[in-house]
Amino acid sequence: MPVLENLITETARAISFLSRLPVPDRFFTGYDGSLRRTVAAFPLAGLVIALPVALLLGLLSAARVEPVLVALIAIALQVMLTGALHEDGLSDTADGLGGGRSREKALAIMKDSRIGTYGALALILSVGFRVASLTILIAALPAPSATLAVIATAVLSRTLLVWHWSSLPSARTDGVAAAAGTPDADATRTGLALGAVLTAALCLIALPFHAWFPAALLALATVSLFTRHVRNRLDGHTGDTIGASQQLCESAFLLALAIIV
Repeated sequence: MPVLENLITETARAISFLSRLPVPDRFFTGYDGSLRRTVAAFPLAGLVIALPVALLLGLLSAARVEPVLVALIAIALQVMLTGALHEDGLSDTADGLGGGRSREKALAIMKDSRIGTYGALALILSVGFRVASLTILIAALPAPSATLAVIATAVLSRTLLVWHWSSLPSARTDGVAAAAGTPDADATRTGLALGAVLTAALCLIALPFHAWFPAALLALATVSLFTRHVRNRLDGHTGDTIGASQQLCESAFLLALAIIV
């Protein structure tokens, strides 16, 4: 089945790009490094990357470990699995947009590997919001529901990451995002549709509609406003803003769930 085989291959490549999970070399035979079609599998890759985190969260919750400790361990494992890829993007984006008065200055700051005040604060708030929100969800929900909520968050955040990426041109001619290529239109539609279906299915199983649906809308609005701001400031995306969109989505979704649940 060529379609299924292609989806498996693109998912493996997406996992390799988005995480530090090992992927067999056979999936990269003849591969040129482009992610134009791989974006279709980003939601599935998010699901796979979240499985170890969700499993650990479920086991610790079942063992009656304190929710705040479970949440902190879960976020720490997530950061380890992704190599802090998205956190790095959030930090650089915050420094660039916060400290750069012009487009050129903002892009120069974002390319600098050093972390500034805006970046540090963004990381502190991001981790704080996610740990606090997960703590509330773990305490309020049965372990299976909290576990599925973590997976749904991972799927949704990688879906809206694709939306941000595909909505803007590249702000640079070099860099990770430029080298990865412009997302293919058909692949983008596939990724967005797949992500929406997977997110809805997981949430319908684990969460009340009055909680997850407004939370998803808030996450969408957050990424939409961020994308508009990036368009106005930078005239396009960068690898950092793509990563930041994932972090903003994840924080907004979990925060809204924690407030409503």
